[in-house]
Amino acid sequence: MSEPARGLLGRLSLARPEERGAVLWSFAYFFTLLCGYYLVRPVREEMGIRGGVENLPWAFTGTFLAMLVAVPLYSWLVARVPRARAIPVVYRFFLLNLVAFWLLLRAGVAREQVARAFFVWVSVYNLFVVSVFWSYMADLWTSEQGKRLFGFIAGGGSLGALCGPVLAVGLVGTVGVANLLLVSALLLEVAARCAGRLSRWATRGRAAAEAVGGGSLAGFAAVARSPYLLALAAQTLCFTASATIIYFQQARLVSDLVRDPAARTRLFAAVDLAVNLGALALQSLATGRILALLGLGFALAVHPVIAAGGLVATAAWPGLLVVTSVQALRRTVHFAVERPAREVLFTVVVREEKYKAKSFIDTVVYRGGDVLSAWGWRALSGLGLGLTGAALAATPLAVAWLLVARYLRRRHAALEVAR
Repeated sequence: MSEPARGLLGRLSLARPEERGAVLWSFAYFFTLLCGYYLVRPVREEMGIRGGVENLPWAFTGTFLAMLVAVPLYSWLVARVPRARAIPVVYRFFLLNLVAFWLLLRAGVAREQVARAFFVWVSVYNLFVVSVFWSYMADLWTSEQGKRLFGFIAGGGSLGALCGPVLAVGLVGTVGVANLLLVSALLLEVAARCAGRLSRWATRGRAAAEAVGGGSLAGFAAVARSPYLLALAAQTLCFTASATIIYFQQARLVSDLVRDPAARTRLFAAVDLAVNLGALALQSLATGRILALLGLGFALAVHPVIAAGGLVATAAWPGLLVVTSVQALRRTVHFAVERPAREVLFTVVVREEKYKAKSFIDTVVYRGGDVLSAWGWRALSGLGLGLTGAALAATPLAVAWLLVARYLRRRHAALEVAR
């Protein structure tokens, strides 16, 4: 790398000279991971609506049940296999799943059943592979490094999330929907190789590269006995429950107002594009500086404040423009500011908790919140409250979320000093 390029990287990422190679590998790792996911995300969203918005709670329930099976298997794997091998194994398992769906779509068998299965699978896949990525980052980097570097590293994901829809739009007319899955599989293989490269870079001792040990249910047990991890779980529940309410509002409005499947897919892709452009700009230029200058507390608090305002706005003006704008703003702030800050919170826990407890929170707790809020939304709709009533009912969650964020900031500071 040339000297001007090194200087630019240092200014953008706040990385020190000895960190820059690993930062670039981490950036590339997250880029390929999310580029591959966003290739298939618009297809997943359209398939969900095609199956009927009223059936989405069942799809969320199926996703949650799949997580209950997947997380203990993952915990069993990382307990016995060093991370240098375990992480590529996880990604290549999902790669084989993509190839299997490609074969089914090419064969044209059981189209409706495959569409429903694909919706559930993508809902498992996107959380799982991202959770594994951030567990790895929390293991590789210290809390101090995370505050400086995680915003820039997260920018790799946002850039990948920008390129994914662009690739999908550019390729789908030429190669067809089914073959997009093969492109996604190829990108997943590149992500696995980036993870392997980072393992060779890490020099934090033999123990960091060994299997973490413990049992397959250790993640659940760790969360149950730790107030700090319980607060992280509560933060996740508040986030996902309030987000799911807005997701269902958007799905209902799109279903009612946009009849053409291709137009719906384009709309979802446009929202994704706006979110990821905004997130990339903030991550590249501001996130590391926000964490350094304004602190972890501000970064954790900004999203619940915006969520509360967004829910009140959608209650007052429950139209498609307002709901999609609120959804785009929330997702932008989540990816650009809150997610990097939240991942810093995991840098101060022990290795087993970084992989097992974090995976449990990021997948089972996350999708559990989806299930509870999905059925809650259906119940509120059954009572005739509509979009306005559902938004107002979810607003107290944002207030609780803010209180949890304050506790996490104080507890993280105490744990950071104790390490």
